[in-house]
Amino acid sequence: MAADIDLSSKRVVVTGGAGFLGGFVVRALKRLGCRHVFAPLRRDYDLVDGKAVKRLYREARPQVVIHLAARVGGIGANKENPASFFYDNLMMGVQMMEMGRRCGVEKFVALGTICSYPKFAPVPFREDDLWNGYPEETNAPYGLAKKMLLVQAQAYRQQYGFNAIFLMPVNLYGPGDNFDPESSHVIPALIRKCFDAMAKARKTGKKPRLVVWGTGKPTREFLYVEDAAEGIVLAARRYAKPEPVNLGSGFEISIKDLVRLVALTTGFDGEIFWDRIKPDGQPRRRLDISRARKEFGFRAQVDFKEGLRRTVAWYRKALANKALDRS
Repeated sequence: MAADIDLSSKRVVVTGGAGFLGGFVVRALKRLGCRHVFAPLRRDYDLVDGKAVKRLYREARPQVVIHLAARVGGIGANKENPASFFYDNLMMGVQMMEMGRRCGVEKFVALGTICSYPKFAPVPFREDDLWNGYPEETNAPYGLAKKMLLVQAQAYRQQYGFNAIFLMPVNLYGPGDNFDPESSHVIPALIRKCFDAMAKARKTGKKPRLVVWGTGKPTREFLYVEDAAEGIVLAARRYAKPEPVNLGSGFEISIKDLVRLVALTTGFDGEIFWDRIKPDGQPRRRLDISRARKEFGFRAQVDFKEGLRRTVAWYRKALANKALDRS
């Protein structure tokens, strides 16, 4: 395990720092005593625009960059906007790293995605299998755009001695997640669908009905967002090697069991209908998390049921606050 970088004394830029994961990373940095953390907003710095990237580096003068900003979404959003997911994510990452190299950044942390893995990678996904096949088709443009940051990080380390690392988190969830039905991932999408179905049932007097994409057979691994933030900060402090590193919980659950658990946690007791015409996505997702434990001591702390309970409680409170605002 590498010696710690004292992040508390560094000027740190967290792109996407005002977002779901970024907010938790900023808080984790501040708990370490970091006094100079800057989270640029998209309205002020559109990182797809090279001029905005240059201005960010000129104004913030970062010593450490944690690049979390990304265009993300579920299967439906990826399927409808493959070109945008590819271009926006590629341009943000490539320009952020190149300008960081030019400006002499001491450490660059690039966040990848589990969507970069081959569709039929052996389970659990090991980092060494990353290049042994093409990603699942609906997420491939996004996954490949992110994977190019690994290529860039390794090439820059080889040619310039640039200290860039590449982390691949599994699907995240938690309080403050994106619950927009057009772009949300599976857990927030299911939570919202349950609450929406129950609200509709109260108005109509009919039994609530939940429609879920696919067959329910695929499996997924999930990582609580606060655990992910801790893992990213640990890696920023302690990891300085070219090999990519998975960030996960080691817990795998089928979509069918996930739906049942979300229904139980939200109080949904209606009919569940599986729309088998819709795609399932990748058949299985579970990570080998041994490298993160070995290299920088990361281990997820929050049990999945507890994390789900916290997420549902947050959303229930957000709905109540929204209702108060309307009254």
